[in-house]
Amino acid sequence: MAAPKGNKFALGLVNSGRHPEYPDIESLINKTSEYFSYCLQENEKITITGLALFLGFESRQSFYDYEKKEEFTYIIKRARLAVENSYETHGQTIDIFALKNMGWKDEQHFDHTTDGKAFNNLSDNELIARINKLINPGKTG
Repeated sequence: MAAPKGNKFALGLVNSGRHPEYPDIESLINKTSEYFSYCLQENEKITITGLALFLGFESRQSFYDYEKKEEFTYIIKRARLAVENSYETHGQTIDIFALKNMGWKDEQHFDHTTDGKAFNNLSDNELIARINKLINPGKTG
């Protein structure tokens, strides 16, 4: 009996239930490329969990742990970067949520100083001069 349409639980698995073993970097590169090609052809969203399933991992953590194997570090990092790029270029709310969970931050930083001095350390005359400079750039006095 065939799996129901849209079933992705066994995508890319050859031997389900076993931890994936890639004998060399080329086999992991080929399988990773196969996942990205599949997603593009099927108009599927590229995700970490989708990639982990396709590669035969039983969890995201197992996928991340594979990065610790020296010979696979580069390809796992590049694959993660490609997933982030997919989220970044689509920019939907769910993509922003995913990026925040990948360590991205949605914040702004403001430097509340003037010439390295905090505003509260300026004398009244220095503060007035600074405000005038901001209001009327190019004018002196």
